[in-house]
Amino acid sequence: MDRNERIHALHRVFQARKTPITVPQLQDELGCSRATVYRDIAYMRDALMAPITGDGENGFKYDRSENDRFELPGLWLSSEELHALLAAQALFGRTSANILSSALAPLQTRIEKLLEEQSGGKQWPVERVRILAHKARKMDEHAFRLVASAVLERKQLEFEYRARSTDERTRRHVSPQRITHYRGNWYLDAWDHDRDGLRSFSVDRMSQVKIVDTPIQDVDETTLSKHLADGYGIFSGEAKGTATIRFNAKSARWVADEHWHSRQEGKMLPDGRYELKVPYSNGRELLMDVMQYGADAEIIEPVALREQAKTLLKLALSNYGE
Repeated sequence: MDRNERIHALHRVFQARKTPITVPQLQDELGCSRATVYRDIAYMRDALMAPITGDGENGFKYDRSENDRFELPGLWLSSEELHALLAAQALFGRTSANILSSALAPLQTRIEKLLEEQSGGKQWPVERVRILAHKARKMDEHAFRLVASAVLERKQLEFEYRARSTDERTRRHVSPQRITHYRGNWYLDAWDHDRDGLRSFSVDRMSQVKIVDTPIQDVDETTLSKHLADGYGIFSGEAKGTATIRFNAKSARWVADEHWHSRQEGKMLPDGRYELKVPYSNGRELLMDVMQYGADAEIIEPVALREQAKTLLKLALSNYGE
């Protein structure tokens, strides 16, 4: 149990008993040490004003005259939960122009209330929590709302899509399956009726979005996950291979702790390097991520992916002349 769980357990025990309960009994009840029992009781008395009477020899109980009136605060947060709320509050405060700001304003108010309850009325230093957007692209607010509504209402969508890879504009008719926030940007995973297959669309490349009042063609979760989460990154498709990448000892200290893929495999090599294996379906995003490490990373296999990396590096070098 963490402390929050122990406090709730102690409260239930004291409420249920009319006679004192000994420290050894509380140790068994909470599964903790004697010292922890004393610390928790002291915290309840001093910080929560719990009406605990008694001592270590005779046991502890609630003062019956106060028992009925005492209640724990309505919400208790672990440090991780508290940090998450602080981060969310900072995010809302620093993105007033965000497309979700108006819709989520009531949630921001609720977060502020929860933080106030948790802090006993004190002002949390939210200004000391920083949330930095990285490479987030501008998006049409109206288009996003229509896309999100179609996903939640299970309705079909029509929109014009301008693919980044070709700059070609096409009209799409899709059954939205889910919306994904990835690396600061939003993507729609959908069944494309004209192409008879699953596709991922960058929401910021959509225009002339229209909800079609027709139920979607549903795709089961297993198929979605296999097609859209099997390979590396945002590019969809079933994994076609596994890439082996080696990082030098300097970068190994960072990469060894990073999450690249749910089915990644990694190991430290005897010479201090780190070897990472990740499944992929489209090498484009994987190549971009590996090349960010420059000379600190090397693609070992497959050969085709290694050759693509060599070609890209040669082209990059040519930009700088001889």
